[in-house]
Amino acid sequence: MSEDFLRLSVVGRILRGRWRLLVVLAVLGALVGAAASLVFSPGYRTSSNVLLQGPRENAELLTEAQIATSSVVLERAATALDWGVAGAELADDVTAEVVDGNVIEISGTANTPQRARELADIVAEQYVTFSAQLVSSSADASAQVMRERREALRQQVAMTNERITELHSAMTSDVTVESVQARTELEGLRTALAQAMNELNQAEAATGRANLVVMGPAVLPASPAPPTLVQLTAGGAVLFFLLGLFGHLAAARADRRLDSEPEIAAALGAPVVASVDVPDQREAAGTRRYGRLLRGLLGTKRPWAPPPPVRPRGGEQDGVYRRALARLRGGSNSPEHLLAVAADDDPRARAAAGRLVTAAAQPQGRRTAVGLVEVSATRPAVPGMAERAGRARVVVVVSAGTRTAWELVGIASACAEAGLDVAGVVVAHSAVFPGRQPKPGPPRDAGVAVGDEAMAGSS
Repeated sequence: MSEDFLRLSVVGRILRGRWRLLVVLAVLGALVGAAASLVFSPGYRTSSNVLLQGPRENAELLTEAQIATSSVVLERAATALDWGVAGAELADDVTAEVVDGNVIEISGTANTPQRARELADIVAEQYVTFSAQLVSSSADASAQVMRERREALRQQVAMTNERITELHSAMTSDVTVESVQARTELEGLRTALAQAMNELNQAEAATGRANLVVMGPAVLPASPAPPTLVQLTAGGAVLFFLLGLFGHLAAARADRRLDSEPEIAAALGAPVVASVDVPDQREAAGTRRYGRLLRGLLGTKRPWAPPPPVRPRGGEQDGVYRRALARLRGGSNSPEHLLAVAADDDPRARAAAGRLVTAAAQPQGRRTAVGLVEVSATRPAVPGMAERAGRARVVVVVSAGTRTAWELVGIASACAEAGLDVAGVVVAHSAVFPGRQPKPGPPRDAGVAVGDEAMAGSS
C-alpha cells in the first residue's frame, strides 16, 4: 500500500472485498455488547431532591451530600426497605450530589422502576431524619453558654423596659417640645427592644430544628438508565466493525510485501519477462475442508488489495511460458541453461516454475534447459552451475504480494554468490480459471528435480 492508504477508494475496496468478514465482526460485537449489558447496564434510576434552607457554604453542602450516603443512613434505609440486603450493599446503588439552589439530589438504582423510586424516597427520608437528630443532639457546652448569654440579654432588655417606664412616669405634666421629643424617643426605644426580643426568640427556635425539606416523592422511571441493552449492543457492533476496518487499513499500511511488477523487478535487478496466472495452490492442494469453508463464508479467499486483474483463459498460459523462454534466450540460437528459483513457502510460485519447466520440455523449447530449485526466503542458498556447458543464468519466479524487498534482495544476492546472473523475473498472480484447472506442475518424468541440478528440455 502507498501513503494514500486512507483514501475513500481504499475503504471502498475493503468494504467490497471484506464485507462478509466485517458483518461477522459486527455480529460478534453485538453479542459482546449484549453480554456486557448484563454487567454494565444499571437498570432503572430515579432521584429525590432535598432542599437545604438558609444560606449554605459549598463545603457544608458537600458534607451534607456525604452524610446522605453515609453508612448510618444506608443501614437505616436497608432496614426500612426490608429487601433482605445490608446497607453496605446499597452503597453502589445510591448516589448523592449537590445541584443548584442548595438542593441535594439523591439517586437510587434498582432492577425495577418501583424499587428504584422506593429506594430514592426511603434514603431521602432517612437522611432528613438523621440530620434532624444531629442538630437536636448538639446540646454541648458551647450551646449551653449561648443559652445563658441569651437569658442574660433578656434580663437586660426587661430591666431597660422598666427604666423606660420609670423615666416616662417621672416626666412633668407640662407639655413642651423637649418633653414630647423625649417621650417619642423612649417609645421608639421600647418598640425596638420588643422587636429584638421577638427575633431572638425566633432564632432560638430555629436552631432547634434541621432546615431540610424533601421536595416531593421521586418520579417513577419510564425506561432503563443508560447504557441500556440496545445501546451496548449497537455500540459493540459499531466498535467491532470499525476495529475490523481500521485493522485492515493498519495491516495494509504495515505490509511491506511487493505487489507491483516494477518494484519486484527493481528489487531483483532484472526485468519481468512474464506475468502468469496460477490457481491458488493453498486452496487446490490439501487445504482442510473446514478451513476452506470458513474462508469461503467470510470471503477471505482472495486478497482485497490490489484488485484482481482480468484473467485470460487457461489455454493461453502455455504461450505465455514459451514467450518467456524466448525472451530469456534473447534471440540466441545456442542452448541456454536456466535455473528457475522459487521460494519453498510460495506454492503459487512453485507451480509457475513447474509449468515453466514443462514448457521448456516441449518441442518448441528444446533450445532451453531449465532446472527447478526451491530456496528458503529467509536464508536462500542457490547451488552453482559452473560445470554446465554454455551460459548458466537464473529466472526468479515469485508471487505478487508475497515477498518483501529485502527477501527478494536476499534471493538475488544468493544467486550472485553462486556465480549466477538473474536473467529475468516471472511474476505469478492468483487466478480462478473456468472449467478444468490447469495442472499445477510438470509430470514427474519431465526431468524436474527440486533442490538438485536435473534439467528439463535439454537437447
